[in-house]
Amino acid sequence: MVRLRLIKKRQVWVPTWLGWVILALIIATFFMVSLHGIQSFLAVNHPVKSEVMVVEGWLPDSALEQALREFNRRHCRLMLVTGGPMEQGHMLARYNNFAELAATILERLGLDRRMIIPLAAPAVMRDRTYASAIALKDWLNHSPLPINAINLVSLGTHARRSRLLFEKALGPGIAVGVIAIPDPRYDPRAWWRSSLGVRTTMDELIAYLYARFIF
Repeated sequence: MVRLRLIKKRQVWVPTWLGWVILALIIATFFMVSLHGIQSFLAVNHPVKSEVMVVEGWLPDSALEQALREFNRRHCRLMLVTGGPMEQGHMLARYNNFAELAATILERLGLDRRMIIPLAAPAVMRDRTYASAIALKDWLNHSPLPINAINLVSLGTHARRSRLLFEKALGPGIAVGVIAIPDPRYDPRAWWRSSLGVRTTMDELIAYLYARFIF
């Protein structure tokens, strides 16, 4: 007679209390490294050799100041400023898009207006960064200047996604470097300690994955 065995005895090795402690320390270390790694991965700094700098016009004033310092330090000759319509206050303000607003701020900070070109993007419901990149591409297509590389200035964890979308829009003929200005609203070295840091980092991580694999 054949006997069907539904269960069987098996020897299982499990950690000792010291093994569990060591395993917990390894997991905690990996978790902390991952926390630091997410920020550095998203807030990427990888500039290329270029005399043309592209600044996202929605950056705060402090970031625009740092962008101007980078512009002067790298001996750039042209500042292209992107940006879509302002969502609030444009009816009371002189400017109705971030490109013109940021261009004027950069001029007030001391940059020669002849070196600044604002590139206003159209109003869109989604993918505003990509719309700004398309506005840049349109300008490059009609520009007599032989531009084959740019350095894109963005804010913190937005940098990697911005570079990806600008690369998609501009195509392989334009090298896109990126400079991430630290976000002044939270400490990027301990972003998980503030609600704004967590929201910003997690939102940008999800948005980057969408842009990379679904967009």
